[in-house]
Amino acid sequence: MSTSFHLLADAPAQLLPARELMAFTLASHIILVPLGVAFPFITLVMHYRGLRRKDATALLLARRWSAVMAVQFALGIVTGTVLSFEFGLLWPGLMGRWGDVFGIGFGVEAWAFFLEAVLIAIYLYGWRRLKPRTHFLLGLPLPAAALLGAFGILAANSWMNTPQGFSLDSAGNPVDVNVWKAIFTPMFGPQYWHFVVGMILTAGFVVAGVYAVGWLRGRRDHYHRLGFAVPFTIAAVATPVQFVLGDSIARSVFHKQPVKFAAMEIVWETDTRVPEYIFGRLHEDGSVSGGIKIPLLDSFLAGFSPNTKVVGLTSVPADQRPTATQATIAHWAFDIMVLIGSALVLLALWYGLVWLRHRRLPASKWFYGPAACAGVASVVAVESGWIATEVGRQPWIVYQNMRVAEAVTSTHSTTLWIMLGVVMSVYVFLFGSFLVILLKMRTRWRLADEERAAGGPPHTPEADTPYGPRAPVPAGDGSAGGGARAEDGRP
Repeated sequence: MSTSFHLLADAPAQLLPARELMAFTLASHIILVPLGVAFPFITLVMHYRGLRRKDATALLLARRWSAVMAVQFALGIVTGTVLSFEFGLLWPGLMGRWGDVFGIGFGVEAWAFFLEAVLIAIYLYGWRRLKPRTHFLLGLPLPAAALLGAFGILAANSWMNTPQGFSLDSAGNPVDVNVWKAIFTPMFGPQYWHFVVGMILTAGFVVAGVYAVGWLRGRRDHYHRLGFAVPFTIAAVATPVQFVLGDSIARSVFHKQPVKFAAMEIVWETDTRVPEYIFGRLHEDGSVSGGIKIPLLDSFLAGFSPNTKVVGLTSVPADQRPTATQATIAHWAFDIMVLIGSALVLLALWYGLVWLRHRRLPASKWFYGPAACAGVASVVAVESGWIATEVGRQPWIVYQNMRVAEAVTSTHSTTLWIMLGVVMSVYVFLFGSFLVILLKMRTRWRLADEERAAGGPPHTPEADTPYGPRAPVPAGDGSAGGGARAEDGRP
């Protein structure tokens, strides 16, 4: 009977549904995270360009993006709150024993969340109501608030990967907590900067992808060129930086979490001159089937020498390492992330070379096709990165201190499966509503653009210059809500 079967048989019945529920809600929430963390920065870059160059189109884009930002943040409130409750409901063992040590990260994230909510409200309301410079300056703290929220979450997660900042009493409970050491763990720096740059490039590619689709459909006016160029340039600059940071964090995992590294690279026995497998499947006996085998490469990548010793999975007992199936999942997720990142680097280089040689955007449809797909590919890379991080740490929820099975709730497994079904149904409705709202906003904006291009009278504040005089309200519209005050959205 296989080791994986024995470990599965010994696990509590609640473990599988609890993990599936957490995985689903986290995977859903992380789709929104790049926009929540990096979209404010991209919007403010566009806003600055509009003010600096007196470009009404740039200001219009920034204004519209701020509306999308607000809608996305509202959805993120729901999905983020669900995750917060799940930590306590699904993993009471984790929060009960270790909450005093690493809970400060969640506290920081909560404060950042409320601060970001207030700043988004001020920024959104400030269009047409504040002086241009004042409005822009009030928006500048937004990216900092978003980064502070990421700081809190990554501090908590990096602590779970490399826990420190505490001592254990005779009962095994943490005492003498050092908050600074608990926050700034060995994995915090590599994880944080890898995450932040990943969010910037993902948000940039997602936003640019919308306008790349417009380019492919023949919309090549200043509005679409600018809507593509600014976010794509930001993403293109971040992509090679992220590639370097990715190599750095992989090396940190090699030194700080050697068993996780062995899982991500499906290394069974500790050895030198270890080959690299691109994909492939690890079996219970340590053999690898399928994939592409590159001799010596894994040792070379880990320590810049083919003689570098790489720790294997068998260096620890079977109940202290990922199973062969879990290692294969982590390995595939890691490889998918790396391959997507490599493709994005090539796309960024293509963009950069065209710009340096011709000082213009690429003109080939062969460029805009991949550019339109880059946003989705980036989200897949983000999801894959988290899968590699979390699955590769198994069976530990707190690395080498608490197993996932020890932290899980005692709630009946049937109840957890029902909860998963309910949450999935609610999330389908929420994300469907989010998509419908975005499509309606796009349609309304497109109609406003067509009216303006045709020389027709603007009927909504959206059609006006962001900091210019308001258009008069058409006769008969005053009954809808109080004349000009209703037209600009005031009570």
